Amino acid sequence: MMRLDGFEDRAAFVTGAAGGIGRALVAMLAGAGARVFATDTPAALEAAPDAMPGVVWHPLDVRDSAAVDAAVARAAAELGPIRLGAHVAGVLATGTVVDTPDAEWQRVMDVNAGGVFRVGRALGARMRDQGTGGALVVIGSNAGGIPRHAMGPYAASKAAAAMLVRCLGLELAPHGIRCNIVAPGSTLTPMQTGMWTDNGGAARVVAGDLASFRTGIPLGKLATPRDIALAAMFLLSEGAGHITMADLYVDGGATLRG
Repeated sequence: MMRLDGFEDRAAFVTGAAGGIGRALVAMLAGAGARVFATDTPAALEAAPDAMPGVVWHPLDVRDSAAVDAAVARAAAELGPIRLGAHVAGVLATGTVVDTPDAEWQRVMDVNAGGVFRVGRALGARMRDQGTGGALVVIGSNAGGIPRHAMGPYAASKAAAAMLVRCLGLELAPHGIRCNIVAPGSTLTPMQTGMWTDNGGAARVVAGDLASFRTGIPLGKLATPRDIALAAMFLLSEGAGHITMADLYVDGGATLRG
């Protein structure tokens, strides 16, 4: 059985770390021997789990460039050269494009695309200047590659984020830094379940909905945070040492694409 390697005694920087996919990824990184600088909003950290060995928790709003730069600098000062980065922070928005106010569009783009820009810029520059190589992974969404009814701003933000990661990967490849995207589909997180109005939400997602032009999930189940975190771990590991600028869909086949 192949064991993922490339984590022991390496510093990792994670956003959106307090719950769901981020929480699962932090636990896996720490369990694999990484020193993890785990960040999330102050509100999210209030409900964060108890302290974990090898994990430093730090409040961070990815909309704040100065705060992002300061957090990356602190992580490097406390944990050593940052070799691994995972950007999980994101927000959901639903509603039709024609009914979306400017403020909601700005909020979604500022977190989902702007956050990738700020964190990717800070981590990319840090890794480049260190000269140690490294790997970055961003949790995107399959909505970034297929139109979704009443999810236009969200889908647009995720599409922008995915292209930004690929451009960053092209720039950083000569420095031995890999940049990849994991694009989940429907996953059992509060973001997903918060859209359900009753206990039949999961069944409806799996079945799909012709009226909203949404396919179901061929594998017949929703992803778990662990499923998505495992994909991210692979892309961060040395087992993915020749993979960069990839957009890995982890959605049970929902978008009917690879």
